[in-house]
Amino acid sequence: MKKLTVLSIVAASLLLVGCGESSTGAEAKAAAETKVEAPAAVEKTKEAVAEKATEVKEAVAEKAAAATAAVAATATAAVEKTKEAASAVADKATEAVAAATGPDGKALFAKCAGCHGADGKTAALGKSAVIAGQAAADLETKIHGYKAGTLNTAGMGALMKGQVAAYSDADIKAVATYISGL
Repeated sequence: MKKLTVLSIVAASLLLVGCGESSTGAEAKAAAETKVEAPAAVEKTKEAVAEKATEVKEAVAEKAAAATAAVAATATAAVEKTKEAASAVADKATEAVAAATGPDGKALFAKCAGCHGADGKTAALGKSAVIAGQAAADLETKIHGYKAGTLNTAGMGALMKGQVAAYSDADIKAVATYISGL
């Protein structure tokens, strides 16, 4: 009886396996058809993705070019404004330094020291008065007169005109202030 049971089980198994093959066969056939259709679908998808990627790439390139141009224009404008501001600051600094330091009266007096002495207490060529200690305003007036050729004290007008011809008003003020302090 055992043999009969075993044979029955084997027969039932074969029947069940045989029934399963017919449905598996249909599935295998559908899978085979899908395999044939799959490469064509994959190619279409690849082409669509490639086209979209090209479109996106072109759009990004256009936007990047526009943004680069805008940034370059803004940067150029900022550089120009910075240059102008720096130039203005440099000009003001130069003016401030010149105003603060002004001409050096002592250095300007070096031309005068040859005749008037290093301390300004020598009568120039034995003809002029001692200039050390005179009021700055009086000295300015005299130097301006010599420069203009309208002053000729002790016949020294021509000599003095040559000495002070290159002095600016600021130079005259500086040297007069220095001499008055001697």
